[in-house]
Amino acid sequence: MSSVIKIRSITRDFPLGQEVVKVLKGIDLDIEKGEYVALMGPSGSGKSTLMNLLGCLDTPTSGSYMLNGVDVSSMSDDELAEIRNKEIGFVFQTFNLLPRTTALGNVALPMVYAGASKQERMARATEVLADVGLSDRMDHKPNQLSGGQRQRVAVGRALVNRPSIILADEPTGNLDSKTSLEIMQLFETIHKAGNTVIVITHEEEIAAHTNRIIRLRDGVIESDDRTK
Repeated sequence: MSSVIKIRSITRDFPLGQEVVKVLKGIDLDIEKGEYVALMGPSGSGKSTLMNLLGCLDTPTSGSYMLNGVDVSSMSDDELAEIRNKEIGFVFQTFNLLPRTTALGNVALPMVYAGASKQERMARATEVLADVGLSDRMDHKPNQLSGGQRQRVAVGRALVNRPSIILADEPTGNLDSKTSLEIMQLFETIHKAGNTVIVITHEEEIAAHTNRIIRLRDGVIESDDRTK
């Protein structure tokens, strides 16, 4: 197995007036290709900060982060943006879809930034929407879709560039329990297809779908358990 994520001695400090708040206090973490991981922790544990680092939305104060063998810990904002678009598929609690754009257009969007031709974009976005069970909703705009369908569009958008990791931040936070279960089954399918999936959640029943649960507390990893 090869590590998609290799983090060593990662710290992240935030200045607060005269003080420095140490949010992450030296984290070591390896995530292999094809793993299905939940990242948990109470409010203030550092899980959101760690997610931002994993997603290349932020850089650490110290330590190293190798993503697919590339050291991303000291990259510039522009370099990080490029890595994010290519290597990371994001799924957010609030879906973050463009309201005036169809499901197909929303899914194809990351490929625009990647420089793919319109023909390539439409073909791949169509394929991905079929994978997430929305072939019959391609021309619908977000306000014509249910919450669960909107999250499926968001998952499709995350998958479209064939990223190294799917990073899902509270992906069922705005959904009822039945729809939450459907979305988690979708993640299960995505994981079985060989994708590396990391779910950030505070819900035990959501984490129970994954194969490994990493718990943070006070800026350090408190436990790391393989569950399946």
